[in-house]
Amino acid sequence: MQITFIGGGNMATAIIGGLHQQGGHQIHVVDPNAAKLAELTRDFGVSTSSGLPEQLSADDIVLLAVKPQQLKEVCQALAPRLNGGMVLSIAAGIRCDAMARWLGSERIVRVMPNTPAMVGKGVSGLYAASGASAADRDHAETIMQAAGITVWLDKEEGIDDITCVSGSGPAYVFYFIESMIEAAEQAGFAADEARRLVLATFDGAVELARQSPLPVATLRTNVMSKGGTTERAIGRFEAEGVKAAIIAGAMDCRDRSIEMGQQLSQD
Repeated sequence: MQITFIGGGNMATAIIGGLHQQGGHQIHVVDPNAAKLAELTRDFGVSTSSGLPEQLSADDIVLLAVKPQQLKEVCQALAPRLNGGMVLSIAAGIRCDAMARWLGSERIVRVMPNTPAMVGKGVSGLYAASGASAADRDHAETIMQAAGITVWLDKEEGIDDITCVSGSGPAYVFYFIESMIEAAEQAGFAADEARRLVLATFDGAVELARQSPLPVATLRTNVMSKGGTTERAIGRFEAEGVKAAIIAGAMDCRDRSIEMGQQLSQD
């Protein structure tokens, strides 16, 4: 595929790295940061420029990896150069109908990735606008699978749903890891040892959940014994409403995703 990245930030770099491992793609990156472009050329052999290409073709794929606040300006500048090319957007919040107005094209796929894409363990939710073909969907899936697993969403509102689970989910996990590291330090472990213990504990628990046919609730209760240490800890979590707060926070995240989409998609 011929892919032009508009923006060369962390998420774009993660996807480019995965595509580089796949091999066979022609990748061009547009970014005003000369040092970043030099780094991408050195690491992945991509071509680069500080400004948009003069013209693209219908066979080109343009991946928009700019901040949501910049997307309207970028789309409007891209519109006369696009010539029917496919557009893949990882910019949060901006709806397909807004991008279609700014681009003059409905050949669009929206993506909600997450930061573990930076280590090839990402989760990306994809939604195809009405103008995207089956081949466009295949291309979008191939690109995002370079950074992890993909999930197709039947309706655009699904982007808000996956945002509160996978898109923002790593921050919830990091928050819990952070708390556990602090607990380990309070228990007397040095900072580096606390980090090593907690990360290994999370890694092992996730792998057990992945391999076990049992529900995660059962895996949790299997660690607990009546009147024991784990039951005491879980009892405090329940009394403090930890599970309820996590669920409520995720729903707040979803509501904010909807609000941002409405705000940022206005003309």
